Amino acid sequence: MNKLRDLGRVGNYGYFLAAMLLFGAASGLLRGIQDNYLAEILHIEPFIRGVVEFFRELPGLLLLLILALFYRTPENRILKYALLIALVGIAGLMTAGTNRLVFVLFLTLWSAGEHIIMPVRQSYAVHGAEQGKEGSSLGMVNSLGSIGQVAGFFLVPLIFLAFSRGEGDLKAFRIVLILLALVIAAAFLLSLKLTDQTGHVKRQRMFFSRKYGKYYFLQVFYGGRKQVFLTFAPYVLILHYGASTELIASILGVCSVINIFFTPVVGKIIDRVGYKTVMVLDTVFLFFVCLIYGFAHRLFSGETAFFVVCGAFILDSMISNASMATSVYVSRISPDREEMTSTISTGISINHLISVIIALAGGAIWETLGIELLFIMAAVMAVCNSLFALTIPKK
Repeated sequence: MNKLRDLGRVGNYGYFLAAMLLFGAASGLLRGIQDNYLAEILHIEPFIRGVVEFFRELPGLLLLLILALFYRTPENRILKYALLIALVGIAGLMTAGTNRLVFVLFLTLWSAGEHIIMPVRQSYAVHGAEQGKEGSSLGMVNSLGSIGQVAGFFLVPLIFLAFSRGEGDLKAFRIVLILLALVIAAAFLLSLKLTDQTGHVKRQRMFFSRKYGKYYFLQVFYGGRKQVFLTFAPYVLILHYGASTELIASILGVCSVINIFFTPVVGKIIDRVGYKTVMVLDTVFLFFVCLIYGFAHRLFSGETAFFVVCGAFILDSMISNASMATSVYVSRISPDREEMTSTISTGISINHLISVIIALAGGAIWETLGIELLFIMAAVMAVCNSLFALTIPKK
């Protein structure tokens, strides 16, 4: 009987991993076209791009309130609801066309499903691991997501090469969205097979504790650095260097290919040298990446600057994996799974509070003062992150 129960748990976890693989592919498909759709089809300028990102990140800011609605709901059901919400969002994007309001509305709905999945995915990864191997487990799950993203990213240029008739053509974008909807639908069907075999994690409605104060501050800094690159880095390549949809998707695909192998390595490094060391080194590298992004066009010729910025884009994608260290830090100081899940959810909401502020302020800074100051601001946040990480006690 125990062996049958163990096999059931393995099968349950397998369905979860398969659903996350497909969700990674869907994320790759959408991110591969998102910025070019905003620039080429909706003609969104940098300031309005920040406004769009404000609404896209709003579900992350409200994550605590959203999860409060599922207070007594097992995590397997939350995953099903999240995938269904994401599917409705993609179905809406298929009808948006050139309507900015409709596109932003359904992009926000997709984002709600995406953000609900975040704490559930981390909880499965950490608590399915042996003690002391939490970083490796997180690395493995994130690596699987990267495999899905690779497929999504590289499908985009293939579709555009086959169906696009030039900049501003909607046909190729629509084909990608149809494929995206099918992939999310498959992930949702897989999630229907999940059972509550891992145990229900009770989530407190609001959870703040002084002992997690350093984690909350780290999420503020990480939210700021993440948002600058997530929102404005692709837009720099598109508006300043004329990067096409195929090129943006290909660069993102390269990032995901690298992360398939690099993410587990980061997880093992966290386990070996400790989360504190990784947090500090992460932001030291980030400081120089920010300066390259902000000043490459002044230091190099046009073509050289483009390749340098592409390299900085890939490097940032690699070092962003170090954010796993904060989840491991929380797991080491949390007394149980319930408190860890609640703390990560709170951290994600704090992360997104600074994200929505940076999204709005970043677009205004770009248009009024230039991209140099925007990335100087990101570099300053990196320095603050390093200094604060130094105050965290070792394991």
